[in-house]
Amino acid sequence: MLLRRTDWHHADIIASLHKQRTTLAALSRSAGLSSSTLANALSRPWPKGEWIIANALKLHPAEIWPSRYYHPETDELLERKMRCKLPDNLGREKVPTKNIILPENSIVKSKNADNADKKGM
Repeated sequence: MLLRRTDWHHADIIASLHKQRTTLAALSRSAGLSSSTLANALSRPWPKGEWIIANALKLHPAEIWPSRYYHPETDELLERKMRCKLPDNLGREKVPTKNIILPENSIVKSKNADNADKKGM
């Protein structure tokens, strides 16, 4: 007979994060996510979120969510991977728009100014 492992309760995960002097929202923001995004990992499978939470607790996600990482019949550890993060620019070059120094003799007009000039003609 297989010994069934049970997933941690959501409150236990949050309490463990508090013992590490952090919150789910702070952890989410430090990972570059919206403050409520990591809460998704508490209620449904999401490998990236699970790994972020588990790393903060210095555990493997399978220790927190065994139902998501062990085969229900054979009790073997399943391989679950995070998808690769896409590069920020996705092949497009980012052009900074702030702190651009223009030559003194250059004139910059907005689209509204161009339309006003055309109407005045």
